Amino acid sequence: MEGRSAAAIFPTGSGKSLCYQLPALHLPHLTLVISPLLALMQDQLAFLDRHGIAAASLDSSQSREEAARVMAGVTRGEIRILMVSVERLKNERFRAFIRRVPISLMVVDEAHCISEWGHNFRPDYLKLPDYRHDFAIPQVLLLTATATPRVIADMRERFAIESGDVAATGFYRDNLNLEVDPAPAAARPRALVEWLRPRLATDPPQPTIVYVTLQQTAERLATYLGKAGLPATAYHAGLDGERRDAIQRAFMAGETPCIVATIAFGMGIDKADIRNVVHFDLPKSIENYSQEIGRAGRDGQPSDCLMLAGRDHLHVLENFVYGDTPEPHGIRRVIDELQSAGGEWELTLNRLSQASDIRPLPLKTLLVQLELRGVIAPRYSYFADYRFRLEGDPEALMARFQGERRAFVQAILDAASKARTWYALDFAALERLGAERGLDTSRSRVLTALDYFVDKGWMTLESKQMTDVYAVLHNDLDAAELTDELHGYFRSKERAEIERLHAMLALFESDTCLSRRLADWFGDARAPMQCGHCSACRGRVAVLPAATPSEPLAHHDLAALCRPLKQRLVEHGDDHPATPDRLARFLCGLTSPLLTRLKARQLPGFAALEAYPYAEVRARLAAGAAPRVSGRHR
Repeated sequence: MEGRSAAAIFPTGSGKSLCYQLPALHLPHLTLVISPLLALMQDQLAFLDRHGIAAASLDSSQSREEAARVMAGVTRGEIRILMVSVERLKNERFRAFIRRVPISLMVVDEAHCISEWGHNFRPDYLKLPDYRHDFAIPQVLLLTATATPRVIADMRERFAIESGDVAATGFYRDNLNLEVDPAPAAARPRALVEWLRPRLATDPPQPTIVYVTLQQTAERLATYLGKAGLPATAYHAGLDGERRDAIQRAFMAGETPCIVATIAFGMGIDKADIRNVVHFDLPKSIENYSQEIGRAGRDGQPSDCLMLAGRDHLHVLENFVYGDTPEPHGIRRVIDELQSAGGEWELTLNRLSQASDIRPLPLKTLLVQLELRGVIAPRYSYFADYRFRLEGDPEALMARFQGERRAFVQAILDAASKARTWYALDFAALERLGAERGLDTSRSRVLTALDYFVDKGWMTLESKQMTDVYAVLHNDLDAAELTDELHGYFRSKERAEIERLHAMLALFESDTCLSRRLADWFGDARAPMQCGHCSACRGRVAVLPAATPSEPLAHHDLAALCRPLKQRLVEHGDDHPATPDRLARFLCGLTSPLLTRLKARQLPGFAALEAYPYAEVRARLAAGAAPRVSGRHR
């Protein structure tokens, strides 16, 4: 309220949302909230609605009419809080709209996503400081539940926040009993039943979340618990939205006591009396673990947080990491493409992902790295295709305007090709017409006009095919050297992520207080040296069971297993080499844009070695010399 930017690092359930909700009622203009998940927005909107606070979101689930109503409410100043995803800011129509709206405060929820050193880095978050400047927003509030000292420093630097304006409440919660009681994979379901039975036999049963990694595990385990007489419901991203909403409502109302869920469940859940959180599989990181156990005991009552998993699940988490590392060949394809583009490079992410065989998220990271190295600079993003349908005849639309405006509307119609009912807008043709007729037909003016027509109910507008435009700042770079440098960056990220996984294992096997070790990870020195109620403090030091040794990898004929994929690569003829990484992904059951396009899942050998660590499979394949990347790939 004193006009400065700030950051709040509070544990899950500590009331971070209140830090912007209350000021939003007192600030003169709009509070714009950037949130990574639709579920988070919907939960917070429901809370605000219950308290009579005018708030809304713009999201992809809305109809054009719903979105138009929200934008009209924002324009009139009736809506005080607007929530959007970070991806919404890439929409040129939204940016054109929001530039016309005075904004008092930008709130960045899950702000750790801005840091490459955080557990959930989102490249699009790196653009937020630029958007803040572009929209002339005077203040920023960063909110997160999980940020290490390095991440906090990164957040502060990007938004010029003074160290004294960072509020961290500490991570220790004395009502959470942290237990590590690992069981071998085969014995884990029975161990879970024995642990849950007394907790679900109370009246009423204790609200419980059991976290797993894979969707099929959620389904199988919920069925297993049901057969053991413990009512449980599976929840994961593979269910349709209506089913997920119904499960969440039943859990919130106490009708479903136990949810077996992937991490898709729980973000923004505002249920104070969750008594138990169980990790049946290893969490993805210490930050994820902290966030997930933080959903227990928000009412301050004692709650149990059990970690059952062992090292047998480690290779699954490691494979997620390895599957995201781009290969040199793919990186070189991206560099060759930007070099051949000249001064301006237009790209669509999906097409470039297919051409380079790099998954969309690491491809976004690659583009950001090229920005940070001064190779490219983002100019703007636009939808390549716009089409519209008039709700009356063209003459009726024209009749609403006079003079230059009438001529402007006529030019829009003249530059659009009409099918049966839809017009396809041609911006290049419109620019030529504008020059010929002495009219301002700039893209921003046209989009503003189209949105106005939609608001008035005169037109329906659709857009698709997001295209990003970059300025190419350096075309004379050494492509081979830059490829090696960027591949080295991704390999270092890969190593760092693997090290983070092993740091998590070290936490669970700690012979000192688990609560203290967890607080130390986040730089919180306020936790007691011994909480007295975790499993380590009670003298139960955990040893995580390793995977049951399977047949040695040397017993498998890797060349024979890889032959179907190599043959398919040759038939496809797209110059993607059969590198050790590509073959290892195939054998370990990991997908990539290319493997999906080749329908690799249907080939013999796919996932034949999914029980083995990826690094071991890759090393065996690399023992036969890996082909080097050379020359230009087009």
